[in-house]
Amino acid sequence: MIAITIIAAAALLLILLLYHTKRDNQKSALLTKAVLSSLFVISALIQPHLISGYYNFLLAGLIFCLLGDIFLALHQKGMFLAGLTVFLTGHLLYAFGFFRVTEIGQLTGIGFLVIAAAGGLVYFRLRTYLGRMKVPVIFYMIVISVMLTGAWAVLWDCGLTRSGRIMIFSGASLFYLSDLFVARNRFVKKEFSNRLIGLPMYYTGQFLLAFSAGFLERL
Repeated sequence: MIAITIIAAAALLLILLLYHTKRDNQKSALLTKAVLSSLFVISALIQPHLISGYYNFLLAGLIFCLLGDIFLALHQKGMFLAGLTVFLTGHLLYAFGFFRVTEIGQLTGIGFLVIAAAGGLVYFRLRTYLGRMKVPVIFYMIVISVMLTGAWAVLWDCGLTRSGRIMIFSGASLFYLSDLFVARNRFVKKEFSNRLIGLPMYYTGQFLLAFSAGFLERL
């Protein structure tokens, strides 16, 4: 019942966030975003801690992502780089959590090659727009590729519950894709469609990861 209430509240807040973003109400968007992002942290807190090592890294990652959301919503000079750094830390924490519960195998290597190739293609498309942000973006792309690879490794680990594995890979994939729309909005073309597509992806991904703590269990 609590989970359903949180999901319903999150859906309403997401609609409100998109509304404020469309109208460029920055203060209202910041407040709405802070409350909405707090909900995915709360969602993790109320889950059973079935694998404590995974849960601890996941919760820390969610908290860093909450801080990143606030930094990116502030719009002051330097806040984008600060937000990028905080989100990078969040991705690293997710990656540590994923690799803590699974092992690196042949499928992990194949997944990394595919994900790295996709990341390289994205960077190739963005490179002319990046200016002095080329090095930070390269580093960020590497980290999120490792994070998604970790989720891919979990997906194929049959020693873990199927529902938890699917939630992790789906959540991580949506988080990865949402970052592409953040990059497009920041570096290529600033338009509402980036938020309209990216924000639902981002929050769906984060809530899937948050709730995965209560579904991921060793068989």
